[in-house]
Amino acid sequence: MTKEKETLLPSAIKNKEKRSAVHAKLKHQKKVEKRKKAKAREAEEKKALELGEEPPPRKTPRTIENTRELDETVCKPDDEELFAGNDADEFSSVLKQECIPKVLITTSRFNSTRGPAFITDLLSVIPNAHYHKRGTYDLKKIVEYAKKKDFTSIIVVHTNRREPDALLVIGLPDGPTAHFKLSKLVLRKDIKNHGNPTSHQPELVLNNFTTRLGHRVGRLIQSLFPQDPNFRGRRVVTFHNQRDFIFFRHHRYIFEAKESKQPESKGKGKKDKDAQPQEKVIARLQECGPRFTLKLISLQHGTFDTKGGEYEWVHKPEMDTSRRRFFL
Repeated sequence: MTKEKETLLPSAIKNKEKRSAVHAKLKHQKKVEKRKKAKAREAEEKKALELGEEPPPRKTPRTIENTRELDETVCKPDDEELFAGNDADEFSSVLKQECIPKVLITTSRFNSTRGPAFITDLLSVIPNAHYHKRGTYDLKKIVEYAKKKDFTSIIVVHTNRREPDALLVIGLPDGPTAHFKLSKLVLRKDIKNHGNPTSHQPELVLNNFTTRLGHRVGRLIQSLFPQDPNFRGRRVVTFHNQRDFIFFRHHRYIFEAKESKQPESKGKGKKDKDAQPQEKVIARLQECGPRFTLKLISLQHGTFDTKGGEYEWVHKPEMDTSRRRFFL
């Protein structure tokens, strides 16, 4: 009976007080065991250092990222087919610096309260971006107009209930069209101690786009920005992909010289007069904003076409059966 009580899980106990007491006891036991293991590991490392041996290797913690399901479409550095495709895809002319990216930003027909402020922030992030009012024009007509005026991309900010909730990124002249869900938007004015970006062309950081689909989405995002950043401006635009959520951040980095603490001399109360304070260069980040998260809903061949368009990839609810399956 006592063994059965010890192995009894809290979820099997109906009484709330007893259940919480058993849960607290199990939690405490786990904490004690974890502390014991940490002390034993520290003792082994100390012993190895004293003997002049290499300390035992630390175990890597299991995370959702490093236990993700195997994906055949993950890009490899020696994939010749991928590099050959890069030379012939829709973004090659911009990425090879044969033409300068020119972006048209517009809205959906129903504008919102935070929409104009978000567009103002986007205009300061993307160089050579121009805002045009949507009016009553159909999106296909806007695509034709943008092609004639030599725009390389169109960004449509979609709004719902007076709040920006989606982004449509159209590559010109041949596509593709990516539809992203937009969430957790924080405007520049709402970020505490935010910096004001300069007009210098930013450095672009694309992180963790590992699959074929992720590589394609990454190149679409890359085609919005010039490929010759001005390092004097110290501006960084980051698109970080984690678990198929693309986190956008915009920073300025600042180098500061900081005086390090002067080491005390071994003599009693004596200080070295000749010793000069050592300067240490430290890099600091200052967020400029905005801040938002994107999630890919669909990727369509060619420019925007809801009726006859062919989709490369569409997110469906049945794809979310496993927490360890990622597509980007």
